[in-house]
Amino acid sequence: MNFIITLLVNAGILLGMTYVLPSVRIKNYGTAILVALVIGLLNATLGMFLRFPMNVVTLGLISFVVHLVVTAIMIKLADKFFDDFEVKGFTPALIIALVMAVVGMLL
Repeated sequence: MNFIITLLVNAGILLGMTYVLPSVRIKNYGTAILVALVIGLLNATLGMFLRFPMNVVTLGLISFVVHLVVTAIMIKLADKFFDDFEVKGFTPALIIALVMAVVGMLL
């Protein structure tokens, strides 16, 4: 149940960021749900393999920053999978990752 709530909230964040950031475009809420699902799956699989070596190198001292950067990379990767979702640049992806992390922490 927690996964579904997190998925819907992340989809809402993605859709809301299209109004805040002009360099983010998403077609509709259905696409936002699919993109949020893909981002979650990429974070759970590929993200784990990217975060582990980065945390070992930094001794886990900047784990939050590593998590943000990896999530931003996963957002950019999801951008390549969907035609109806577009993020122009790495900075908007990093801002979306930051908002997702803050809201996820509050939940």
